[in-house]
Amino acid sequence: MTEPAAPVTLDPTDHQILELLREDARRTVRDIASRVNLTVAPVTRRIARLESLGVIVGYTAQINYGRISTYLEAVTELRFAGDLDLAHITQFAAEIPEVQEVLTVAGDPDALVRVRVNGIDHLQKVVNRLRTGGGVTGTKTLVVLESWIRRA
Repeated sequence: MTEPAAPVTLDPTDHQILELLREDARRTVRDIASRVNLTVAPVTRRIARLESLGVIVGYTAQINYGRISTYLEAVTELRFAGDLDLAHITQFAAEIPEVQEVLTVAGDPDALVRVRVNGIDHLQKVVNRLRTGGGVTGTKTLVVLESWIRRA
């Protein structure tokens, strides 16, 4: 496993550009430029720099799967035996396609895994797969009834 990259130092304008893109990834460069009091060319260069540094790693759409299908979301707490490397936890869970996010945390549990499945039977299969992962000593699964994400 490679070492994590060193943190990048950003100026206030870079932070403002990131916040504007986080609010709306489809925002035009012209709109961003007007909001940060720069012209289009320097904003374009700054965004390209943020991408090349790995600060901006992609652009996505936020989808409410509850509006379009019978998807079910759940969060599973994972507990591991001993002093398992956190990178191993992430790598193990990332191999399961239904896993949407892995948070390794200090304390109990060791990790939180957010999954998206097609119903309770599918959830049971995914949780069983998580349980059989190397070193898992216990799980607890919580079904998401509704979610809210801060956008601004």
